[in-house]
Amino acid sequence: MILCTGNSCRSQMAEGFLKAFDGDLEVYSAGTNPSAEVHPKAVAVMKELGVDISHGKPENVNQYISQAFDYVITVCDHAKETCPVFAGEVKQRLHIGFDDPAEATGSEAEIMETFRRVRNEILVDFFRWYQTELKNK
Repeated sequence: MILCTGNSCRSQMAEGFLKAFDGDLEVYSAGTNPSAEVHPKAVAVMKELGVDISHGKPENVNQYISQAFDYVITVCDHAKETCPVFAGEVKQRLHIGFDDPAEATGSEAEIMETFRRVRNEILVDFFRWYQTELKNK
């Protein structure tokens, strides 16, 4: 479970990357206060790397509260602070935080550069985590 506030950018990108790394992984993402849609710029920058998250839909974490997860990973400070207690077993909680690209300001080029920077940080950090924690288990 990848958890963020809006479930429109960071958690969707992390979910997309994990599924791209290993199609056998069961990956979910959700938000503590989900947005109406996946951010179009997140979809665009992921598409640049061949990862399609256009069919993602922001979901509320409350619908997953009773499920068990091997990992619950927060990707923003707000979600870390407000992460609910899961009724299902959670084997490990982690925080791998990133800036919110949806808050980027400036020209269109500057905003897209922020989305690309955050996407690349998510790729590096989640690939490293996947390689060390999941790949050979």
